[in-house]
Order: sequence, then C-alpha cells, then structure tokens
Amino acid sequence: MEKGKLFVVATPIGNLEDITFRAINTLKNVDFIICEDTRVTNILLNKYEIKKELVFVNARNENRMLQSILSRLKEGHSAALVSDAGTPCISDPGTRLINCAIKQKIEIVGIPGANAATLALSISGLPVDSFIFEGFIPQKKGRQKELKKFVEEERCIVFYESVYRIKKLLEELNEYMPERLIIIFRELTKKFEESWRGTVEQLLNTLDKKIIKGEFVVIIAPQNWKENF
Repeated sequence: MEKGKLFVVATPIGNLEDITFRAINTLKNVDFIICEDTRVTNILLNKYEIKKELVFVNARNENRMLQSILSRLKEGHSAALVSDAGTPCISDPGTRLINCAIKQKIEIVGIPGANAATLALSISGLPVDSFIFEGFIPQKKGRQKELKKFVEEERCIVFYESVYRIKKLLEELNEYMPERLIIIFRELTKKFEESWRGTVEQLLNTLDKKIIKGEFVVIIAPQNWKENF
C-alpha cells in the first residue's frame, strides 16, 4: 500500500488573502487537516469554501493523536499540517509530528508562504543578508543569558514577543544595549499594523502613550549600524 503524504502548509499571519494558490489547492485535496485550534483554522477554510475534517493537536493530546495520524498516513491518507498563523514549526507546534513521519518514511512536502519574521526583516531597511532568529526568548530561566549574548552580535537579531512582556523586554534591552536601534512591528498584515523604530528610550516613551495590544516582531539592528533618528 502506498503511504500518504504530509503537507506542511503556511497560512496567513493576519490578512486572509496572504495565502498561495498552491496552499488553497492543497487544503482542498488532502483527506484531513491537522491544526492547533479548529475555530481559527475554520475562519480560513470558510473564506475559501473548503470543507475538511479537522484534527486538532495540542500539548495535552499530542501523544495520543500522533499515533492515530501516523496510522492514517501509512494507510494512504494525505494530511495538511497548519498552525494558527504563519509557517508550522517556526515558533509553532509540529516538529515532533514531522520527525515521527520522517522515521516512518512518510513523504513530507512543504508549501511555503507567510512568515512574520521574514516579512519584518524585508521591510526593516536593515542589512539582512545575514541574521539570527531567536523566536520567543525564555520567559524566566535563561532569559538574561539570552539577552546578554545579543550585546556583541554583529548581525540583525529577530524574535517574537507577547503583549504581556513587550515593555519589560524594552526595559531589559535598555540595560544591555541602550544605544542600539530597535524596530518593533505590531500586528503585521492586520488592520492595525504599525511599527516603531528608535533607541530603547525613544520606544519606551512612544509605547507609554499607547494602549498596546497584539503580537510583536522585534528586530535589533547590528552592533555597528548607525541611523539618524
């Protein structure tokens, strides 16, 4: 029996029109879709009139669901793995499933698309021919160690931060690199998308005057990068 394929499908990070034709066709043609939250994925599927069985996988049910998914793939069914937004496995779940599928010799097919980090880098105006991506830095243990290692970094550093820690992050960066250029992008591709750039002190003054909500991409400019604010 021929095994099925596992398609890793990037979905929009905000604007639902930021999806490729190939991704839509893949979602229409697979036997089932593996997602984080059926409510979120259904918003996308409903827009494109796609009706599919949804299998949600989270930290609590992952062990049980993996075996069921792998069995179906080995029986010849095809599946698409999606995250709530963006590219699966990039600071999102899915790595364990893909590793298990590889061990079972199930073909993995990537369907590229939206990613918040690369989008932010592309519109930053910074030299991004070389950069490092840190995802979400630790909340507690190891956080200060991570921040300290950024001080001497000569490449752009890009990472994600939540609304709950964005101001705390700026206060921490002010301790380690007060003169560096920082760029913050909020709600990329969404209705209230905006960005700020400047030193940490300038950004703190800006954010203190706003009600801050949403999701953030933070870019730290290279150590020797100079810009007129």
